[in-house]
Amino acid sequence: MSGGPEAAALDPSPNLQATREFSSTKEASVVTYDEIAGMIDHSLLQPFLAKKEVEDGCRKADAYRVASVCVRPCDVRLAADILKNSPVRVTTVIGFPHGTTTTAAKVHEAAEAIDNGAVELDVVLNIGQLKSHDYDFVRADIEAVTAAAHARGVIVKMIFENCYLDDTEKIAACRIANDVGVDYVKTSTGFGTGGAEDRDLKLMREHTLPSIKLKAAGGIRTLERAIEVRMLGCSRIGATATVGILERLR
Repeated sequence: MSGGPEAAALDPSPNLQATREFSSTKEASVVTYDEIAGMIDHSLLQPFLAKKEVEDGCRKADAYRVASVCVRPCDVRLAADILKNSPVRVTTVIGFPHGTTTTAAKVHEAAEAIDNGAVELDVVLNIGQLKSHDYDFVRADIEAVTAAAHARGVIVKMIFENCYLDDTEKIAACRIANDVGVDYVKTSTGFGTGGAEDRDLKLMREHTLPSIKLKAAGGIRTLERAIEVRMLGCSRIGATATVGILERLR
């Protein structure tokens, strides 16, 4: 963990718990700090972020002990250097946010990111090709990146961008994820017209193999929402509101 007064001030006890009773289910869900922090990929993907904001975000991710920090490809080396002595993992995005770069470009982008220190990749499927029902193309595209990443022990999260897809296309994407063997399926980039919807999370969980984990992204801004998507089967969430979510657990 990073040293200094900021880390000391932000370091919450791992034994703290929070309780949330959902009116929709009338059930109390008790979670620990580590359970929620361990779900969060702290997102630093906005195009306007300056270098200092990225540095501060990486140190904040370290202080709050989240799962990973998700940075732009140009920031991977910087994040890896800041977090070299931290358990917080470095994630970056591939083919982001539209998924329309060529397969060769995605594979090269993935290799460069891994060389620079990324250990998890959030890869956008080719949305237009999926909507064209060219499932063989989408499968080959994701498979090439996944094979390159898995050969080096790197995790792959496949981003659907559900706001642009109908249910048939979402189910097709789930089947492609099963065929390719990605590690996670993810709802959204956070840059589309919608985010993580309950019905999409349920559909994705229903149609993907149990070995594939689920990540919600887009609109996860409160502790209550983080707990809700966890109850729907999510193992990770993408969030910019990390501090607000985790401060509720202090």
